Amino acid sequence: MMRPAKMEHPASARLCSCGGSQLETGTTPELAWTTQTEKAHTCTDATTVPANGSYLGRGDCVNVKLFYRFWTLKYPLPAAGLFAQLLFTNPVYAGTEDRRNNSPGSGYFGTRLGPKSFLDFDGVYQLEGSFGENSTVSTYLGISTFLFCLLGIFSISQGRRGRGVKQICGTWNPGFFVMVVFTSASFLLLAALVSQWTSAQHVSVTATSSGPGVLSATAVGGGPMFTFPASADIGPNVLPNIFDPQAVDAQSVCPGYKAANVQMTKKGLTADLSLAGPPCNAYGNDIEELKLIVEFQADNRLNVQILPRYIGPGNETWFILPEVLVPRPQAEPDVSEAESKLVISWSNEPTFSFTVKRKEPGEVLFTTEGRKLVYEDQFIEFGSSLPENYNLYGLGEVMHGFRLGNNLTRTLFASDVGDNLDANIYGNHPIYLDTRYFTKNESGQLSYVSNPTDKNAKYVSYTNGVFLRNAHAQEVLLRPEGITWRTLGGSIDLYFFEGPSAQNIIKSYQVSTVGLPAMQQYWTLGFHQCRWGYSNWTVVKDVVDNFRKFEIPLETIWTDIDYMKGYRDFENDPDQFNYEEGAKFLEELHKNHQHYVPIVDSAIYVPNPDKPEDDYEPYHRGLEADAFIMNPDGSLYIGAVWPGYTVFPDWIGADLNGTGTVSWWIDEFVRYYKKVAFDGIWIDMNEVASFCIGSCGTGNLTLNPVHPPWGLPGEPGALVLDYPEGFEKTNASEASSATSVHKTQYPDPTTTASTTSTTSYLRTTPTPGSRNINYPPYVINNFHGDIGTHALSPNGTHHGGTVDYDFHNLYGHQILHATYEALLKVFEGKRPFIIGRSTFAGSGKWAGHWGGDNYSLWAFLYFSIPQALSFSIFGFPMFGVDTCGFSGNADNELCSRWMQLSAFFPFYRNHNVRGAISQEPYVWSSVIDASKKAMRIRYLLLPYMYTLMTQASLSGSTVMRALSWEFPQEPWLADADRQFMLGSAVMVTPCLVQGATTVDGVFPGVADGTVWYDWYTYKSASEGVQSGQNVTIDAPLGHIPVYLRGGHVLPVQEPGMTTTESRQNEWSVIVALDGEGKANGTLYLDDGESLEPGENVNWVDFTVEKNSLQVTPQGKYLDQNSLANVTVLGVAAAPSKVSLNGDALASSSWSYDSEGKFISVTELQDNFKEGAWTSNWTLSWESPSDSGSSPIQGGSGRLELSISNLLYAAAFGIIFGRMFVV
Repeated sequence: MMRPAKMEHPASARLCSCGGSQLETGTTPELAWTTQTEKAHTCTDATTVPANGSYLGRGDCVNVKLFYRFWTLKYPLPAAGLFAQLLFTNPVYAGTEDRRNNSPGSGYFGTRLGPKSFLDFDGVYQLEGSFGENSTVSTYLGISTFLFCLLGIFSISQGRRGRGVKQICGTWNPGFFVMVVFTSASFLLLAALVSQWTSAQHVSVTATSSGPGVLSATAVGGGPMFTFPASADIGPNVLPNIFDPQAVDAQSVCPGYKAANVQMTKKGLTADLSLAGPPCNAYGNDIEELKLIVEFQADNRLNVQILPRYIGPGNETWFILPEVLVPRPQAEPDVSEAESKLVISWSNEPTFSFTVKRKEPGEVLFTTEGRKLVYEDQFIEFGSSLPENYNLYGLGEVMHGFRLGNNLTRTLFASDVGDNLDANIYGNHPIYLDTRYFTKNESGQLSYVSNPTDKNAKYVSYTNGVFLRNAHAQEVLLRPEGITWRTLGGSIDLYFFEGPSAQNIIKSYQVSTVGLPAMQQYWTLGFHQCRWGYSNWTVVKDVVDNFRKFEIPLETIWTDIDYMKGYRDFENDPDQFNYEEGAKFLEELHKNHQHYVPIVDSAIYVPNPDKPEDDYEPYHRGLEADAFIMNPDGSLYIGAVWPGYTVFPDWIGADLNGTGTVSWWIDEFVRYYKKVAFDGIWIDMNEVASFCIGSCGTGNLTLNPVHPPWGLPGEPGALVLDYPEGFEKTNASEASSATSVHKTQYPDPTTTASTTSTTSYLRTTPTPGSRNINYPPYVINNFHGDIGTHALSPNGTHHGGTVDYDFHNLYGHQILHATYEALLKVFEGKRPFIIGRSTFAGSGKWAGHWGGDNYSLWAFLYFSIPQALSFSIFGFPMFGVDTCGFSGNADNELCSRWMQLSAFFPFYRNHNVRGAISQEPYVWSSVIDASKKAMRIRYLLLPYMYTLMTQASLSGSTVMRALSWEFPQEPWLADADRQFMLGSAVMVTPCLVQGATTVDGVFPGVADGTVWYDWYTYKSASEGVQSGQNVTIDAPLGHIPVYLRGGHVLPVQEPGMTTTESRQNEWSVIVALDGEGKANGTLYLDDGESLEPGENVNWVDFTVEKNSLQVTPQGKYLDQNSLANVTVLGVAAAPSKVSLNGDALASSSWSYDSEGKFISVTELQDNFKEGAWTSNWTLSWESPSDSGSSPIQGGSGRLELSISNLLYAAAFGIIFGRMFVV
C-alpha cells in the first residue's frame, strides 16, 4: 500500500460520489452519503439512523408535493408513478450490528444510507432476502405492482371520459370504489412486503468498508497516538538532471577512453581501456583505468563487460554486483566466436567504441560509435544509436504503453508509490527487446522499414534483446536518435541476445541469466478476494459466505494489514483477529478447499521501552540474530512504516557477512504458522519504504507507536473521493456533489501558492577520493525526488560495512528469496506461494507479482495489459493486478469490465483501499453476472492455463503473450496492447472504454490462413477479414470477446466453486481446426502442489489430422475423471459417421451444427470409466463422400441434405404455396 496522495497523471478523474465515503454526520455538509448504484440516484443528506427503521426523506417530501399537483391537475398516470416511487423508494437498513465495527473508535454508529429503491438490485446494498430468492416477497411485489398498473390505467380511462378528480371526489361512482379497493389491497400487500424486506438480512457489503480512524485513533494499549510531522518525510529539493538547465553534458566535457593491449581469448577478447584525456569528473570521480572483457557465452548470447581494472575490498561493491545476490550467466562449453550468431567489433576512432551485429543478415544491433564512454565512481554513461521509429519493450517497472516509444526517460529506482504513469515504481528490470521489420527483395536482401503500414507487403521481423546486469539506480533515456543508459554506480555488464524472435529471447533470458519462474500450486489459479478494510474475522467470514451465497467461485481470501496488532508482522490483533476464532474460521475454510493469505510488511516494529505491554518478541529475536540494518556508527537504523518506528531486516548482510537474518525470518514464519494456518504470503512495502528521512526513530522510541504524517484513506482530510472517468455521465448529481467536496479536500494550489517566490535546489559536486552517497551529483528523475525520501537512506549500513546506496534495488528481491526459503520450511515438499511488490531481475524464480497500487480508472484497466505483457518479458508468468482498481471508488461498469479482463490473467485478485466503497463482485448484480460468465471460461480453461504455467517454469515460455510475438510478420501489431494471447490458442479482445458496447480488434494471421473461432458460438469469426483490418466486435456490458485460434486442441474441465472441485469434474476437449484441418495441443497433470513431482506427472499430447484426433498420455500420474464431450470446430460438412477407437458411435451421441460448422460428441463417460487420460484413444469422423472434410476457411459450397434442412424446405414450401391459394 502506498502513501495516500493526489495522483498526478492525465488519466486522473477526481470525482467523488455520495457513495464515496462513510462520513460522520455533519462532518462535510457538501457531501451526502448514498448507495452507489448503476442508476443515477440523487444525493440526500447523510443521516444516522437506528439499525432498523424507515423514514421519509427530503426527496420524498418533494415527491409528495409533486404527487398532489399531478393529481389535482388531472394527471393521474404520473401521479400514480410518483406514488409508487414513494412506496418503492425507501431506506433499507441492516438488521444486525455484528457485521460492522460499531465501537466508539470506528467513526460511525448504526447505518448511513440514502434512498434505495426496492426495485433497484444493482446498488451496493443488496439484501439476503432478495426478490430473486424469496418467492413470498416476489409474489407480493408482483401483485402490488400489477394493481398499481391497473390503477393507473383506470385513472387514465376515467380522465378520458371527463371524470376528473373533482368529479370523483364529489360524486359516488364506480371509479372511486375501484380505486379504493385497488389502493387498499396495494397498501396491505406493500405492508407485508416491507415487513418481509426489512426483516431480511443485509448482505455484508457494509462490513467490508472500514470506518475512519480504525486502528489509528488510539495507540495499542490505549491512549492517544502520536503523529509525527509531515516534514519528517520531505527531503531536500532536488532537480532531476534531465530537467536541469545547469546540468553538465558529460558527452561534451568527458574525454572517453582508448583501448590497448587487446588479447584474443578462446571465447572472445580482453583489452585495457584508459582515459583519452584529462578527467572530467562530471558527476563523480573518473575511473582512469578500465578493463574490457568480451565473452561469447552461447551461439545466441554475447557478454560485454567493462569494469575498473583495480578494485579493492573497500570499493568492490561500488562496482561489482556480488554473484551470491544476482548470479552471472555462465558460458556454455565449447562456444566460440565461430559458432556465434553474433559478431563484435571495436574502434579507437575518435575514442573507444564497440559494435554488436547479427551475422545474418548483418544488421547492427548495438553500437556506441559516435558516443563517448563515461565511467565514474557515481556515474556511468553509454548508449547506442537505433533505427528510425524503433520498437522497444521492457525496461520496467513502469505504467506505460507496451511499446515504449522514443520520448521517454525510464528511471529504475524502487519506490513506494502508486502506479503513476511513466514514473519509477516498485520493480527494476533493465532488459529490453528491440523488434525491427524488413522487406526482402528477390535476391534475399533485407531492407529496414521504419513505417511498415502496407498491409499487402510481406515483412520479415527480427528481435534482439539487451540486459544490463546492474542493480544501482539508473536512468534510460529513449530518444529519436537512440538509447542512452546512465547509472549511479556498478559496472557495464551487458548481455546481448540474438533471438531472432521475442519468445526465443525471453526463454534464453530466463534459462541462462535470471532463472526459471517458480511453479505455482494449482489452487493459486483460482479467484482471490482481498481488501484493506476487512476489520475482523466475522467480516472476513461474511465475505466468504457471500461468495458462496451468490454462487461466485472463491478460492482464496486475503487480509491486508487490518489483521495485525498495531500493524506489526507476525502478531494478530487480539480483539478483532484473535487466534482462537481464526483457527475455527481457517479450519472451516480449508474443509471447503479454500485458502487464506495474509500480508507481511518489510519492516519490524520497535517496541516502546517505557510500555511493558508494548513488548514485541520478533524484534528481540531479530536483535539477537544481528538481523537489522544499522546507521554508519553501528547503531540501529530506525525508520518508520505503518506500525510506527521500525527497523529493517538486513538481507545483504546475511548474504555477504553471514548474519542470522534469513534464519530468523524463517523461524518467525514457522512460529506464526503454528498460530495462523496460512497458505501463502503476500510481501508488501519491500522497496524498501520508510515514512521519514533517515533514522528518525533514534531517540524517539518512547513515542511509539506513532501515526504516519498523513491521514489514512477514509480519515478526515483523506476521504476517498476519486471515481472513474465518465462517472458524471451516468451519475451526474452525485458527481456534482463529489466535485465540490474534492475541491474542499484538495484546494487548487494555484489559489494559495505565491507567484513571486523562486525555487532553489540542492546541487552537489563530486568530492575527490570519496562518494557523496546521500546526495549524488547526478540527480535521477525519482518520483519522490531525493533518493533518501520515503525510502531507506542511502547510507543505511549493512553488516560488513556495505551501504544501501549500492543495493537499494535488491531489497525486495532478497526478501522474496528469504520468504521462499521460509515457506519451504513451513510447507515441506510443497511449492511456496508468494506474491511480492518490489522485484528485480530473477525474482520470478521465487514469487509472483501483482501490479501494485493501481487506480479505479478506465485508464488503468487498459494499462494492466501492457504491464502484464512486460512482466512476461521479465519472467513473471504469475502476474495480475488489483481488479476493479485499488485506489478510488469503482462503479459497476468498470468493475464488470475488469472482472472479466482479469479472468484471463494468471493471478486473479480483487482488492481495494479502506474508505472506498466495496467492490467485491457480488456488490452489483451486473458484476455478479459478468464475473460468473468470465469465471466459467477461466475455470474451464484452468487445465490449459496450468499447463502453460508448467511449461513456463520448465522452459521459460510465456503465458500472457503480445500478438506481435505470435504473429511476428505483421508490423501493425508492434504496439497492439489492447488485445493479448493466453498461450498460443486463446485471444482476448476486451472492451476498455467507458460506455462502449463494441470494441475494435484485429484477427492476426488471416493472410496466412489463420482461422479464429468465437468462443461462445464456435463459429468462424475471421472469415472474410483482411490482414490488419480493425473489426468492430459486439461487446455489450457483461460480454468479453474471446477467440480460439485454429490449429489448437484445448482440454477443459467442468468448473466447480473451487479448483479442488473443478479437478474432480469431467473432462471435455475442444478441437479448433486450422485451415488445413489440423490441430495439436498438450495437457500437463500432477498433484498440483509438490515441489518435485518427479515421475508422478502425466503429459498428454493431442494431434489432429485427416479427420482424426489422437490422444497419447505419457506418465504415471493418475486422473480418474471421465471424458464427457469432444467438440470439433471448423468441420465444413456433416460427417456420415463418428468413431471412437474404430467403433462407430450411436448417432444419438453426436450431432453436427450446420450453421456453426462443428461436431458435438457427447455422453462419452461410459467409454472412459477409468479416466480420460489413462490410455491412448482416437476419435475420428468421416464425411459422406469419404473424402474428408474441407477446412472451414473458404467453405465447401455443397448442398447439405439433412433432416433439419428438409424440414425447413417443406415449411417454406407450404408458406409459399399458401400465398397462391384462395
